[in-house]
Amino acid sequence: MPMKTFKAYTPSRRFITVEDFSEITKTTPEKSLVRPLRKTGGRNNTGSIMVRFRGGGHKRAYRLIDFKRDKFGVPAKVASIEYDPNRSARIALLFYKDGEKRYIIQPVGLKVGDNVMSGPTAEITVGNALPLSSIPLGTVVHAVELVPGNGAQMARSAGAAVRIMAKENGYATLKMPSSEIRMVPDRCMATIGQVGNTEHENLTIGNAGRWRHRGFRSQVRGTAMNAVDHPHGGGRGKSKGNNQPRSPWNQPAKGYKTRSPKQHQWMILRRRTNAAESA
Repeated sequence: MPMKTFKAYTPSRRFITVEDFSEITKTTPEKSLVRPLRKTGGRNNTGSIMVRFRGGGHKRAYRLIDFKRDKFGVPAKVASIEYDPNRSARIALLFYKDGEKRYIIQPVGLKVGDNVMSGPTAEITVGNALPLSSIPLGTVVHAVELVPGNGAQMARSAGAAVRIMAKENGYATLKMPSSEIRMVPDRCMATIGQVGNTEHENLTIGNAGRWRHRGFRSQVRGTAMNAVDHPHGGGRGKSKGNNQPRSPWNQPAKGYKTRSPKQHQWMILRRRTNAAESA
């Protein structure tokens, strides 16, 4: 999908790029698969700000995506390719043979009129969903489950792809887009192919107004704050006060590991940080 550029009739317009949406075949979503989506402004249920610099943005409706692909053995036809404001990937509307309609993430090469199916007996073709145990080694997949039956949690954004490296003792070894290598139970479902809209990474926002339109507010530097508001704040002139880079809550901001040990950490064979250092 190519990107559109513009003549530089303003300074910001010189750098802005937008998607051309040439693959979109329908502009209105399927009404039965749409739910209202209320904005949080980064606040939790008590009204406290949990994520800073959020607010405003265009109103959105949520599209219900079938991440479980649990309709085994029932063929479906791709009815349309649609835009989803809640994700970077495009979505495909499926009409199942029994009359049900569902959305899935559109992989590269999936077009209107194509047939897809899910289940252990499905063919190894783009858009079909199978357990990892039924997919050959070396196959590129996306929308991979972490826990069988929980629905896809990995490789769901535009251009994402996971490669199956090995299968042994009930686990499949996967190479993630971040170069992390990890194991996943081979009963987990995955969809064949790479997520579409691969040119999304080349998108340039270009100006502040467009970022606000997406629901992000401008961030304030710690050095521009008062001492009461940030460890870098205060002082005479432009100064950090000889502090190491820190968050507003005095947590070291560079190189300090905050990830708590989880039960399934043994499944990660090579971390993405180690992969970057060895590359």
